[in-house]
Amino acid sequence: MKPKEVLAIRTRLQMTSAVRDLTLFNLAIDSKLRACDLVAISVAGVAISGRVRDRAIIIQKKTGRPVQFELTDQTRDAVAAWIGSRRLGERDYLFPSRVHALPHLSTRQYSRIVERWVSNIGLDPKRHGTHLMRRTKAAHIYDRGGRRPGHF
Repeated sequence: MKPKEVLAIRTRLQMTSAVRDLTLFNLAIDSKLRACDLVAISVAGVAISGRVRDRAIIIQKKTGRPVQFELTDQTRDAVAAWIGSRRLGERDYLFPSRVHALPHLSTRQYSRIVERWVSNIGLDPKRHGTHLMRRTKAAHIYDRGGRRPGHF
C-alpha cells in the first residue's frame, strides 16, 4: 500500500471517529503482525497501568517467536482513546468480539473491515487484503534502502 493510500484510509477513519478501526489500522501498520496475532492482542500487550507502551512484544501463534515493534505517537493516541472509550482492563482483549461466543475479533471480521477500508478509497479489495496491511511498513523500509520511513 502506498503512503498516500495509508493516509487516505487513516484520514477517513479519523473523520468518521471510528476509534476501534483507527486503532486496528494503526496497529496493523506498526506491528506487521499476521491477522491472527493482531486480533488477539491483549490490552496488557500494549499498555501497562493505564499507559500505552512505546514498544510492544507479541508472541506469534504460528512460529512461537516474539515480535517486537514500536508504537508510533498516532498509534499510542488511538490505542489510549480506544481503551478509554471501552474501559478495557489489562486482562481484556484489545479488540473484543461483539459475538459473545468469541473472546476477540475474528480474522474473518478483520478481513471484512480491511475490505471496507480499501473499498472506501477506491482500491480493489481483492488486491489489498490483510496480508498487504502486514507488509506495508516493511515494503516502505525496503524501498528506502533499509532506512525507517517517517510516519505513514
